Amino acid sequence: MIMLNKLNIPRKLSLSFLMICSSAALMMIVFAINLWMIQSSTEQNNHSQLIYGKVQVLETSLLRQNSQFRGFLVTGDESYLKSYYEGRDEYDAAAKELETLIVNPAHLKLLEEARSETLAWRKNWGDRLIQWTQQGRREAAVEAVQNAGKAVLVSKAVLPLRDIRDAELASIEKNSARQDSALTSAIIALVLGGIALIGIAIGLAVALSRAIALPITRLTDAMASLAAGKNAIDVDVNRPDELGDMARAVVVFRDAAVAKARADEEQANVVTALGKGLEALASGDMTYQITEPFAANYDGLRLTFNRTVEGLESSLSSVASSAQSVHNGAGEIRAASEDLSQRTEQQAASLEGAASAMDKVTGMVGDSASSAKTARIEIDTVHKDANEGGQVVDKAVSAMDAIERSSQEIGQIINVIDSIAFQTNLLALNAGVEAARAGESGKGFAVVANEVRSLAQRSADAAKDIKALITASSEQVQEGVGLVAETGKMFDRIMGRIGDVSRMVAEIADNAETQSSNLRSVNASVGDMDKMTQQNAAMVEETTAAARTLASEADELASLVGRFRLKTTHGRAVGPAAATGFSRPAAKPRPMPRTSGNLALSPVADDDDWSEF
Repeated sequence: MIMLNKLNIPRKLSLSFLMICSSAALMMIVFAINLWMIQSSTEQNNHSQLIYGKVQVLETSLLRQNSQFRGFLVTGDESYLKSYYEGRDEYDAAAKELETLIVNPAHLKLLEEARSETLAWRKNWGDRLIQWTQQGRREAAVEAVQNAGKAVLVSKAVLPLRDIRDAELASIEKNSARQDSALTSAIIALVLGGIALIGIAIGLAVALSRAIALPITRLTDAMASLAAGKNAIDVDVNRPDELGDMARAVVVFRDAAVAKARADEEQANVVTALGKGLEALASGDMTYQITEPFAANYDGLRLTFNRTVEGLESSLSSVASSAQSVHNGAGEIRAASEDLSQRTEQQAASLEGAASAMDKVTGMVGDSASSAKTARIEIDTVHKDANEGGQVVDKAVSAMDAIERSSQEIGQIINVIDSIAFQTNLLALNAGVEAARAGESGKGFAVVANEVRSLAQRSADAAKDIKALITASSEQVQEGVGLVAETGKMFDRIMGRIGDVSRMVAEIADNAETQSSNLRSVNASVGDMDKMTQQNAAMVEETTAAARTLASEADELASLVGRFRLKTTHGRAVGPAAATGFSRPAAKPRPMPRTSGNLALSPVADDDDWSEF
């Protein structure tokens, strides 16, 4: 199992089927050796049985000659002679054939001895006494037989033949025992080999399942969790095979998702903090500061906001102090220039507020443009990462295609094994037919043929089962290829959406830049108008010597600045100006009109006109 984990998937599969093929080859070699031993024993038995049969023919024909010879002597009937000569011819033919069959020198010597004794018996007794009987000397022939005793018997010719027969019979028994032993060994080899093959197949199936199928399932679950937004996944990235490459790609996706979530959280924190700051400014609190640091990419925005608020607070404090000074200095001429100074004061206050508002808006628009540029850079980075992720998915698809091709090659190997089993079955069937033709002597070989055919059938069934498992594995691999391909398509859609977002952010950045430029122009125009108003106020002060507007302006400024929460204003609190002792009462303050567009074009409704001037 440890060795399999160090190999890639094609080598794992190759090693597994090499083990199966090696075991099958070893079993077939052992089986072939036992078959050769069975065949050798069978051939030797057939040869011994052939010799045994010929010896039986010799013995039978010799005894036939002896019996027919005696019958002819006793009865004188010529019909016995026909059987006698047939037995003699049969003996001679069988002796010549047996001489070519026997390869044992001792058996050849016994055959020669039996043949010599037979020829001597014919010469001394058979042919000679038959000739006597044919010549009419039957009584003499009978008397000669009676007087000869054991000399007329064929025992000396039969005994060597029986020795040969007994030796061949012993050889047949020995070869039969050897054949039975080889058959038993073959059966044991087949059974043990089949059990070993099944055990190896089961072990390899379990090992491959743990080494390939189980990691694929775990990796699929991790990818599903990642697709569902669950970034807390753990995958094995230390594998050296294709699954390790896929796991490392999944880790890249996970890290990208975690980074995106972190960036979203940082942006949300920035927006929340800026929102609170703007709410404080809207409520008039100019002492608000964002103290909690932002992320490194956004902390500059926090510092800019704090500096802007500090600048506004300082400006408002200066305005408050200036308003107090103007009030003290313009109290003596307030009554003389009240009407005209009031209009000038209102116009100056409006322009001052507009200028301040334009400054803030310009700063905010500039910040928005800077944020849009930063967002565009981040979107481009995310788009690049997504492109790299798409390339990794393409590599994963190629790896899954290689796995699928390996599964198809395995199926072809299983087909070859199935074909071998089928051919073995055919050979066993032919062997059974030949054994049936051999009759009784081929029964043992028929049993072997049946066992071989049964083994071939079991091998074919096992090959079919393995093929079914490989087919199922191939289907699962194809499903994995489909899932990875679908993931690639999803990444393509994500990259398309990211491209759209990048274009929209670029348009927002360009629009924000344009708006910032336009607002700067407007701000310059408002500044010019404010300058003209100040010049008019100076002219009124110089020509009328009654700077009533200065006191009214100071009161209005004190009232406006009083809306804001400021720090100490140059050591004095901001408050309304004290009333002077002039006889003419101050005009009732009128609310500042709301301005929109160009402030210089807005008419000022007033009971008085410029005729007083």
